[in-house]
Amino acid sequence: MEASAGLVAGSHNRNELVVIHGHEEHKPLKDLSGQVCDICGDEIGLTVDGDLFVACNECGFPVCRPCYEYERREGTQQCPQCKTRYKRLKGSPRVAGDEDEEDIDDIEHEFKVDDEQNKNRNIVETILHGKMTYGRGPEDEDSAQYPPVIAGTRSHPVSGEFPISNHGNGEQTLGSSLHKRIHPYPASENGSARWDDKKEGTWKERMDDWKMQQGHVGEDYDDSADPDMSMVDEARQPLSRKVPIASSKINPYRMVIVARLVILAIFLRYRILNPVHDAIGLWLTSIICEIWFAVSWILDQFPKWFPIDRETYLDRLSLRYEREGEPNMLAPVDIFVSTVDPMKEPPLVTANTILSILAMDYPVDKISCYLSDDGASMCTFEALSETAEFGRKWVPFCKKFAIEPRAPEFYFSLKIDYLKDKVQPTFVKERRAMKREYEEFKVRINALVAKATKMPAGGWIMQDGTPWPGNNTKDHPGMIQVFLGQSGGTDVDGHELPRLVYVSREKRPGFQHHKKAGAMNALIRVSGVLTNAPFMLNLDCDHYLNNSKAVREAMCFLMDPQMGKKVCFVQFPQRFDGIDKHDRYANRNTVFFDINMKGLDGIQGPVYVGTGCVFRRQALYGYNPPKRAKRPRMVSCDCCPCFGRKKKLDKYKSEVNGDAANGQGFEDDNELLMSQMNFEKKFGQSAIFVTSTLMIEGGVPPSSSPAALLKEAIHVISCGYEDKTEWGLELGWIYGSITEDILTGFKMHCRGWRSVYCMPKLAAFKGSAPINLSDRLNQVLRWALGSVEIFFSRHSPCWYGYKGGKLKWLERLSYINTTIYPFTSLPLLAYCTLPAVCLLTGKFIMPEISTLASLFFIALFLSIFTTGILELRWSGVSIEEWWRNEQFWVIGGVSAHLFAVVQGLLKILAGIDTNFTVTSKATDDEDFGELYAFKWTTLLIPPTTILIINLVGVVAGISDAINNGYNSWGPLFGKLFFSFWVIVHLYPFLKGLMGRQNRTPTIVVIWSILLASIFSLLWVRIDPFVLKTKGPDVKQCGVNC
Repeated sequence: MEASAGLVAGSHNRNELVVIHGHEEHKPLKDLSGQVCDICGDEIGLTVDGDLFVACNECGFPVCRPCYEYERREGTQQCPQCKTRYKRLKGSPRVAGDEDEEDIDDIEHEFKVDDEQNKNRNIVETILHGKMTYGRGPEDEDSAQYPPVIAGTRSHPVSGEFPISNHGNGEQTLGSSLHKRIHPYPASENGSARWDDKKEGTWKERMDDWKMQQGHVGEDYDDSADPDMSMVDEARQPLSRKVPIASSKINPYRMVIVARLVILAIFLRYRILNPVHDAIGLWLTSIICEIWFAVSWILDQFPKWFPIDRETYLDRLSLRYEREGEPNMLAPVDIFVSTVDPMKEPPLVTANTILSILAMDYPVDKISCYLSDDGASMCTFEALSETAEFGRKWVPFCKKFAIEPRAPEFYFSLKIDYLKDKVQPTFVKERRAMKREYEEFKVRINALVAKATKMPAGGWIMQDGTPWPGNNTKDHPGMIQVFLGQSGGTDVDGHELPRLVYVSREKRPGFQHHKKAGAMNALIRVSGVLTNAPFMLNLDCDHYLNNSKAVREAMCFLMDPQMGKKVCFVQFPQRFDGIDKHDRYANRNTVFFDINMKGLDGIQGPVYVGTGCVFRRQALYGYNPPKRAKRPRMVSCDCCPCFGRKKKLDKYKSEVNGDAANGQGFEDDNELLMSQMNFEKKFGQSAIFVTSTLMIEGGVPPSSSPAALLKEAIHVISCGYEDKTEWGLELGWIYGSITEDILTGFKMHCRGWRSVYCMPKLAAFKGSAPINLSDRLNQVLRWALGSVEIFFSRHSPCWYGYKGGKLKWLERLSYINTTIYPFTSLPLLAYCTLPAVCLLTGKFIMPEISTLASLFFIALFLSIFTTGILELRWSGVSIEEWWRNEQFWVIGGVSAHLFAVVQGLLKILAGIDTNFTVTSKATDDEDFGELYAFKWTTLLIPPTTILIINLVGVVAGISDAINNGYNSWGPLFGKLFFSFWVIVHLYPFLKGLMGRQNRTPTIVVIWSILLASIFSLLWVRIDPFVLKTKGPDVKQCGVNC
């Protein structure tokens, strides 16, 4: 598939497919199949077999045999282009450093495939069976080749790997032998015939012969004397390890949690057994709220019982998978970036994310970046074209000088000494030139955005005069454009660049598109057809790579031979740029990312938070994790009666096994038939994509031509492809909630997978956060509404996933807390109103307490305070960040969470749906300018009303105490403390209302005063919590009234 193929647009349902050329001319890749040596200029010549002489089978760099021999004998012994060590070819003399001693052709025997048709067919069928049975039982780790298409030929390997020739003729068919497991390579290895000839001799003779071949005759070989053995031992070590929290920090923390639980139980018992008879309504309301708060605290606290840290070893990863002189064995990664509206998600922000991906520290042939444009915007398409062109200059600059971060906007804005640790004399000159290039690039991108603000009457027209296929954003064909890649994607230095693919799925009226979750599932299928990497990185368009080694960090877990096979995803914490110093609205969310997520990592793994996550493709396909082999049972004798019963049971099992063996052939054929029938129902009507789902190690599905691949890619992003399949139900991103991330991770954990939380010292990804109050509340509203939708769905963690028993109960508690936390807004709203009611009526929620009862309150407050301090101690979170989180818990609880509950109930009961609002990622030119901007929203009314009522209550209470004298001050202090607790928590909200000029908008003041006045007048008129008498007391007046 060539990068210059043009924009491919079409609809599978309408049988339409067009290719639009001429949008941009790309530099062609250098022709590597020429007949002239690139070193001396002579003809390359032929081998003894009459084939073209190829010195390097890694990149095919054209070198003649004399230059090849000279380079091996006198030079560096490496290919000038890919720096891979030259292997010895047939007829070439040996030189120092050759690894193989047998006098055979290394290249011809590197991938030895039997020429017999029957053996080849059995091998292919066996491999396909190995992929089809993934998740059903133990896996054979030796089978790592690619299966054929269900109705096609053998697959092509991913770039960077050697192709395997197919000697079979005709199409491969599936037979009953599919369930036989053999090794994909012939059993005999190089030199095995020699050992067969000598197997009649003694063991000592064979060992002496082996030592003679290795050059260590006459003495025992000491491994420790070899300097390379230390590197080999290091490569065998685990790629990561758990770092438990120090017992001096975690044990006191757990003891205080238990003590707090006991104190809380005693406190609630006291509150229930001591009602306030003259204000029974206030007392009952407070009791219900406090019980709910206690349950909510338990759900939040106990999943943090086993917090851990983790360490990764990138050097071991390189030693194991990036050995010098060998092909790079790091796993390929497909990277997904999603965007919708270029007006709310500026193309310049998206471009910086794309550029940081292209320049990441990872083999370029292992990276494929897919941009999903769910708005089918021509502005986004043209901006991506400009980004691809600028990337040809930016990527080599980043790799040459190893700069961090590799997003140009943030790199050039760093206020640091950029000459630190840079010793190249040309760095300053090239940096200045690159900055000028970037400024010109920004001008071009901003011009595209300015042009896109108003669509012409006839719609957008591309440069070649073709109408833009996405002029109607709700009715357009699917579109795919490959901007960069192997065939046409090189930088200014001639080096290969990662693939860059533009994707816009088809949209038609009458189809359910499922918003972001549907777009992500379309990317899974497109990438499965075009590149099919075994791992996928999901990023929002505003989250750039701050650490160029972030993917390597994830590979330390996913490619670890000990624990990697059961890891479904590696989640990174979210970090943000552009937040004010004091983080007024808790945008950093460090309490969740640095405390809660560490706790979950010690159980079954963190939850998926929507971005900054590296997935295992097989886990998203709905497969179960591989099972561990069961330990064999002990064999016992007949010395005990119970053992005799056990032997009878074993005899019965052997009879059953015998009957099962007789019907094994029938069951195998039946299972094969059911598998073939279920594949299309599960994955859809695409043979190429179905085959790609069977490739555990990845690999490109086969096709007769690149055009067929693109046609199949258009097919899998068509509107009706997901109909009558399990997409969104069991596969990919799960539908049913606007917070699809929680559901997707929950389904994986229910299947038995575990996730990993990775926190490198240098933040892996950074994004932008809405620091404006209204935008922040709308973002929280969307999250909370998604949780409410999950709670009322069939995937609710309260009742889903108990059948297999694979979800740990503490993990389940955390998921339950994730779905019910919006409902805390109801008791929180009531509890924040109670202080004002108490001050206005003169009543209180508690009776006069004794000395013993006061100890309960003191112990409860001390346990709350101590738990927070110890939590901050082991997590490293500052007390200011913890306090900001507490404040915004109240602000969001009485505003966004409350509206989320109301909207969720309306959707469930009345079917009234709410629209998804994309959070604006636009930035203000002035530092923190958005912080002071005011945007009207109804979410501001409830907290403003609570503030005014409490302030009025404080004034009324103090006035009443002044009028009634000294005795009324004692009961007043408890009410004032209660009210000040509410006001202090809502203080950041009050500052947000004031804005830069410390002036509250008139509309907010009018609405809030109106509601507060109505509430106060109704309260004075009704006074429901004060007992009324039927008439005057006749004993006092003495008159029969």
